[in-house]
Amino acid sequence: MEALIAKARFHFHKRMFETNTLTLTKTGVVSNADTSSKGSKAISKKIVDILIGERGHKINITEKISGQTLGKQFEHLTMEFLQETFPNLQNLYPGKWSILQLGNNNKLKTSDFQQYEHLAYLNALTAENSQLAAALGNDYLVAPDVVIYRELYEDVEINSKQYVVNNDVSKMADIRRSNGGKPLLHASVSAKYTMRSDRAQNSRTEALNLIRNRKGHLPHIVVVTAEPMPNRIASLALGTGDIDCVYHFALYELMRAVKEVGSEDAIETLNTLVKGKRLKDISDLPLDLAV
Repeated sequence: MEALIAKARFHFHKRMFETNTLTLTKTGVVSNADTSSKGSKAISKKIVDILIGERGHKINITEKISGQTLGKQFEHLTMEFLQETFPNLQNLYPGKWSILQLGNNNKLKTSDFQQYEHLAYLNALTAENSQLAAALGNDYLVAPDVVIYRELYEDVEINSKQYVVNNDVSKMADIRRSNGGKPLLHASVSAKYTMRSDRAQNSRTEALNLIRNRKGHLPHIVVVTAEPMPNRIASLALGTGDIDCVYHFALYELMRAVKEVGSEDAIETLNTLVKGKRLKDISDLPLDLAV
């Protein structure tokens, strides 16, 4: 019997190929490789070779696809993977879960969650007062790529196994729907297909904003990436205090690829990230979110 997460991991990789998120150019360069970096091209190609040779995936040869398109596709596939796994861990972390790719066009915003609802008020104030906007800035506005949030409970659900609450107590508890609150943000997932520019550091800025501006429980703050170069992953993964951890779409294959074609520096950097628990495989993410 195949394990749930193992099956979902295989499906995630299969979808990467099917949706042309992972492709080859006519010259043999993988879509997540930096064409100006010999190491990036070699490592990404080796990862693809492993996935094709050992997992039976098939890759398409296409013209170059824009980075923005690849990024959005990777966000969507990350959301699909989490939808396929995390809600099924009810024995570890029960709840009524919703998992969505927010994006710029989604009507749902960070301020629609209990911990950040006050940001909508701040946004309205700064929109009306330019001096206040100049003083406060708009750094508190955060738009995660993918979110996991928990729906609130009716009193009848809370009291289903024993009489837990009545109208005299728990009048401000966030998880109680009768208190008039909003859904609880459980996790903010930043999906970075590659880390080829300073834009990858936006994930750290978003994390710090979530930490600084919350009222109540801090959600999980994680990054998922398909970046092949360990030193670029390290630029975001090293250090603590902001991001919980960085998760690679194919860490096992990356580790093997770096050993076979990477430099000594790349091998050392990757070992540091893995042993220091700053970089994990995508398959670790659902279980880590159940903590």
